[in-house]
Amino acid sequence: MGGYYLNVYHLEELKKQLVEGIRMLENIGHIDFNGHSSVRIPKTDLIFINSAEASRSSLTVDNIITIDMNGNLVEGTGRPPNEYPLHTQIYKRRPDVQAISHTHPRWSTLFTIAKMPLRPVIIQGAVLGTIPVFSKSHSISNVEIADELARKIEDHHIALLKAHGAVITGHSIIETFVRSVFLEENAQRQYTASQLGYAHSLEDEEIVSMSKFIWQPKNIQKVWDYHLSKLKN
Repeated sequence: MGGYYLNVYHLEELKKQLVEGIRMLENIGHIDFNGHSSVRIPKTDLIFINSAEASRSSLTVDNIITIDMNGNLVEGTGRPPNEYPLHTQIYKRRPDVQAISHTHPRWSTLFTIAKMPLRPVIIQGAVLGTIPVFSKSHSISNVEIADELARKIEDHHIALLKAHGAVITGHSIIETFVRSVFLEENAQRQYTASQLGYAHSLEDEEIVSMSKFIWQPKNIQKVWDYHLSKLKN
């Protein structure tokens, strides 16, 4: 398993990082009593995911359960979220994906309700890539609809779910969290700019140069560390 942040083979540390990511998503308003994140357990066909019942704001490693790719509980107390197929079906189709978050971000979701495309309007938006919209707003709680979503996101890092939320993927928990942050920052700026006039997109050459600049390990880590420090203070 490659990737800058995937040298975390100590399972308790991996659980801890997953807990931090979920609590930070709750802290910045991307999830509330719903929403979930997962990470592959290296060199296995198992994943860590937060249990359905656990409070996202006070999550601990004891609330992280282990399931297989069919959603069967392997270890831990509790049950997986109803939308666990969202995670398992993407993992099955995308061996490059190591972590997934399903969030309910306010600004990004508004664009799906208005049927307006999200465009890169700030430097953070340069790294998001093309963002498809899944046309069904249903809960992704069965394999059939999860397969449809997995096909939709197949060549992308992010997919928006119509009038529902977002699915964000990455090579690590940290990368997935930072993409979620950048997605919502870009959406809020695009919405705000549109109230003043036209929200202009970045030029193609700007997207290429800015994405190379911002999507570096030190910059990704800096965003994570900033939000982690806010969680601990």
